[in-house]
Amino acid sequence: MNWQGGDGILAIYEAGGPELYTGTSEDVRVAVAAMTAETKDGLRYEAVPWRKFHHAYGPGDDLPSVLTGIWSSDAESADGKLLDLWNRICHQGTPSAAGALAVPFLIRIALAHSHHRALLLVGALARRPHLGDGTRAGLLRADTPAGVINIEPSGYLIAWSVEAARQALTADTDLLLPLLDHTDPAVRTATAYALSAAAAPARDRIKAALYARFDVEDDLVARASLVLAIGEVAWTERDADTIARTHTWWRDPARPAEVRVSAALAWLCLVDDPIPTELDTLLDEKATDHLATLLTPVPWLFDADPEDGLRSALDQMRNPDDYAWLAKF
Repeated sequence: MNWQGGDGILAIYEAGGPELYTGTSEDVRVAVAAMTAETKDGLRYEAVPWRKFHHAYGPGDDLPSVLTGIWSSDAESADGKLLDLWNRICHQGTPSAAGALAVPFLIRIALAHSHHRALLLVGALARRPHLGDGTRAGLLRADTPAGVINIEPSGYLIAWSVEAARQALTADTDLLLPLLDHTDPAVRTATAYALSAAAAPARDRIKAALYARFDVEDDLVARASLVLAIGEVAWTERDADTIARTHTWWRDPARPAEVRVSAALAWLCLVDDPIPTELDTLLDEKATDHLATLLTPVPWLFDADPEDGLRSALDQMRNPDDYAWLAKF
């Protein structure tokens, strides 16, 4: 099978593969890097090559009107329009090239109007499609595993779209950090989810801000989300300090259940050790149906299963052989 390419569609199966398009006008990472501060801050949509890149339903040149509509709507209307936008640019959890171009503008919408759903969408666009992956290797993984080629409905390479979205997110890290102290816990939760997907240059600043917020956080969902965000920031390099802290947190009987359980999940993702008997016992005791229901809004767990994310993640971590197929994505 050969993709013949065209604007915004990489010829994945042609001789030479997508590397032929690296650094060209067909590379969405180049388009994101070319966005100036004036373009982003001034909402200069006309300066962005929307038509060249696609979402689930076609070229992205319809997105400026959608983004403008979200910006000018009241909170309730904007929420519905954000759901519609999500369906276009991250359809069924699949990030798109056109979606990567929208990330800087979604960030500014979130800053101006405190739309937590805009931040959740930024976080989703900056992550590989999870497809319900709550495994130890997958729950906190943002990038595409080496050697895996997944394509969008348009034929575009998902890994490039995710890299471009992470690139845009990383460039705007300092704009988002103050939102970790927002008065709305839903905004704090969504900010942690978005920031934890940023690329390496911003990770030290993000890590420090997440720890600072964790020390004062009093909302159950936000607190659990901060723990998983801290784990995700450490995931690529398996940061020894974070491994030690999450280990201490899940073993500490003075910590609330949502901290101990989320710290256990983060720690399991950061190490290759077999699950200790002590931890198995803790999870049986603390990961109750009640806690699972309370933690439903935690974005990572929602990614694993929108209805029962904690139970799904625990089942996958405890029975990895049953979910080996997820490694292909």
